[in-house]
Amino acid sequence: MRTAILFILLSGTIPLFSAAPADSLRSKLNPSCTISLNSNGIASIPAFSLGKPAVVASMGLAKWRLSFDPTLAYGLDMRPWFIDSWLHLKIIDKPSFVLRTGFNFSNFFTDYMPPEDVTLPEKILQGQRYWAIEVAAIRYFSPATSLTVMYWNDRGQDPGTLLGHYFTVIGDKSDIRLGKNWMLSANIQLFYINYTGDNDGLFVSPRLGISPARVPVAIFFQANQAITSNIDPFPGFNWNVGIAYTL
Repeated sequence: MRTAILFILLSGTIPLFSAAPADSLRSKLNPSCTISLNSNGIASIPAFSLGKPAVVASMGLAKWRLSFDPTLAYGLDMRPWFIDSWLHLKIIDKPSFVLRTGFNFSNFFTDYMPPEDVTLPEKILQGQRYWAIEVAAIRYFSPATSLTVMYWNDRGQDPGTLLGHYFTVIGDKSDIRLGKNWMLSANIQLFYINYTGDNDGLFVSPRLGISPARVPVAIFFQANQAITSNIDPFPGFNWNVGIAYTL
């Protein structure tokens, strides 16, 4: 399975590099970074959350059709929550349509209670390794309006980790003017998860953000509502409010 996935990714990558103009390969490296303070950390898959305040830094380094897009998430006590390390490749890159694939090697951190017969502290922080592949299609109706259809195959690498699938459809609208001095952004996400250990469900997750027109700071609100799920206890309604600064 892993060999087949790597072959597919390489088969798509090698022709793109061989066909790329020399000027494209020498294109400028574009960095980006957004840091947010959250009242209730909501994960990349909104069905999961930290359940307490979190600091999340989302970064990007893009050059030609390639990008490295890591995310670092910590509790306010600076205990790590998760680290994502996405590598993305745009197979099709047009103003109105993008088709991309990606690979993520990540770590998820949780408290672990060792067996009573083991001489260790009462509770330790345990890191669990995951990797995932992504296929995403993004249709741009305008530079500020898009529809994304995306799939992840998520594979835990350690005993007790989850295996599963994540499907999502995201409608996004940004740069909505509120008078002369304020901008509004909005998106809504409908997603389905199918993970081992009875972690399945259909969810909806809207998000609203507001920011001054000339200041790289935004206040946002995100909610997540389970429509149907076999997760016990039932996930129900979850929400987060935060402030984000873009460098």
